[in-house]
Amino acid sequence: MFQPSQNDVRTFFCQTWAKQRDGQLLSPMEVLAAAWIAEHPEYAADLADLPAALASVYTVDEGRTNPFLHLSMHLTISEQVSIDQPRGIRQAVELLAARRNSLHEAQHEVMDCLGEMIWASQRSGRPPDGHAYLDAVRHKATRLPG
Repeated sequence: MFQPSQNDVRTFFCQTWAKQRDGQLLSPMEVLAAAWIAEHPEYAADLADLPAALASVYTVDEGRTNPFLHLSMHLTISEQVSIDQPRGIRQAVELLAARRNSLHEAQHEVMDCLGEMIWASQRSGRPPDGHAYLDAVRHKATRLPG
């Protein structure tokens, strides 16, 4: 399994942003990343300065979202949907997107479920529970917003 370092991830997003901005050819993964970057113009300054990106520390106390983690979660969810892993996630995300009338909004809700699954796994020392994650996404997809 490919496990990029924090610097690898930040470099990937910064280089993708630069390539997109400069009209260079993008790899398939970069095309997907560039689409999510375009959905988050508030991250442009973070992505435009690779040395600053590599040095940045994002803490909960700052109350600021880590743009690299956020974009990575978008990519993770997109990949899960594309291969339907865990099985059923594609249908649940598509239903949630239809209910919210926005794939972007749906992905942000799925991020909450993904983050909860990762947090629970880290806290318990057990592997991530894909079934609980899928159930949480399905729950969001079948309840009214609000």
